Amino acid sequence: MKTDHIPFPMPNRGWALNQNWINLTFMHWAADRELLSKYIPKDIELEEFQGKTYIGTIPFRMEKVRPRFLPWIPLISNFPEFNIRTYVSKNGIPGVLFLTLDAQSRITSSYAPWAYGLPYIYSKGYVHESENNGFDWYSKRVSNGIELKGKSKAKGPLQKARKGSLEEFLFERYSLYVTYKEKTHMAYTCHEPWEFQEAEAEIEINTLTEYYDLGIENYLKPDLVHVSKGVKVRTWSIEEISDLK
Repeated sequence: MKTDHIPFPMPNRGWALNQNWINLTFMHWAADRELLSKYIPKDIELEEFQGKTYIGTIPFRMEKVRPRFLPWIPLISNFPEFNIRTYVSKNGIPGVLFLTLDAQSRITSSYAPWAYGLPYIYSKGYVHESENNGFDWYSKRVSNGIELKGKSKAKGPLQKARKGSLEEFLFERYSLYVTYKEKTHMAYTCHEPWEFQEAEAEIEINTLTEYYDLGIENYLKPDLVHVSKGVKVRTWSIEEISDLK
């Protein structure tokens, strides 16, 4: 897998997981910095683009998730996921930080918080392809009934992010940060540059994003919408930041 587009080196040690992220809808809102900051570890920088902090809500499908050297298993390795993320950096390495990763996978929702500190929550839902390069998506948490329901449709040509653009800021990130055992860790992710289209979304319900109280005026009207068919991804296990070389 090529890495020359990634602005920092990948680890020398072997990657841990192989997976595909497919049929994604990226919905972004400008969020209130002070309200968003309460979710950010104190040793991580919350990044801005032209004076604005952004939150993304992203329904998609995880497919063929498998550890290195092992095969994927149809009933375990494929599931819909609905994450909420923001944009951070540490030591000059830009990445994402997840407020939640809602997923229809009991194994992932149990194992990932324990092993990696990732905030997975079990939910039931779907992400389906629809006509005219669109997707239908729905998620409902089993624990408290929080929902996300809507559909999206591409309306622009296929493109990659231009240097210095908002899309580059939002898309071209190859690490994630997480609090694990009360310490900040990061993990590297490797994939080809994103190819995406501008899109429009019709959101019926979005108590999922609203739950986090981010000072957004209208949770049914994103500021930006994009869709992507997806990428093939390799990820590394988390490392405590103080141990990074």
